[in-house]
Amino acid sequence: MNRSTKPPDIAVIIPACNEAASIAKVLSDIPKGLAAEIVVVNNNSIDDTARIAREKGALVVDEPDQGYGSACMKGVEYLKSRPHKPDIVVFLDADYSDYPEEMIALIEPVFEQNFDLVLGSRSRGKMQKGAMPAQQIVGNRLATFLIKTLYGVQFTDLGPFRAVKFDKLLSLDLCDRTYGWPIEMQLKAVRQHWRICEVPVSYRPRIGKSKISGTIKGTIMAGYKILSAILRYR
Repeated sequence: MNRSTKPPDIAVIIPACNEAASIAKVLSDIPKGLAAEIVVVNNNSIDDTARIAREKGALVVDEPDQGYGSACMKGVEYLKSRPHKPDIVVFLDADYSDYPEEMIALIEPVFEQNFDLVLGSRSRGKMQKGAMPAQQIVGNRLATFLIKTLYGVQFTDLGPFRAVKFDKLLSLDLCDRTYGWPIEMQLKAVRQHWRICEVPVSYRPRIGKSKISGTIKGTIMAGYKILSAILRYR
């Protein structure tokens, strides 16, 4: 980052549901001193996710309403309640499939080039074999093709690892409480003519079983949410 100017206030939101096996690794790999606050949203976990996160120094807030979007919104609500709001918020999954140390690559275009939203593209980065199920790869390609066709914007991924200006994020009025949160953010940002870019990120097989792509129901519901959002916000 450019050290000639004041560094931004950065917050990290990590939605987590039963990620006791991975949350410590995720928190340990976030670059030290980068974030002013790391918020783990305990999304109705029945394991030791919350305890481990606290022991690793994260602030834990509870969101009993199950759903990825619900957890993200809870984290945003907490940050809104802070006396000093962050400049940038990073969303990061708790399953250790992303590489937290690559967070700097997401933040730099926001801080140094004034992008509003920076998306971590697994398709453009180094993806380990088996990290993403075949149905998820196909679904990603179909969704990005439809976005290009209907919106005229080329994305290569819909991944959740991303950095966004906090004040701009609040202007989107996001409301999807389930799998559609990331795509809703992207599409509403496009409609508001944000400056958006992608950066390559690495990706590995997650620890534990995915609640979305790891089940038939989750895969179908995620696909439905994504496709319906693409058509709705057009």
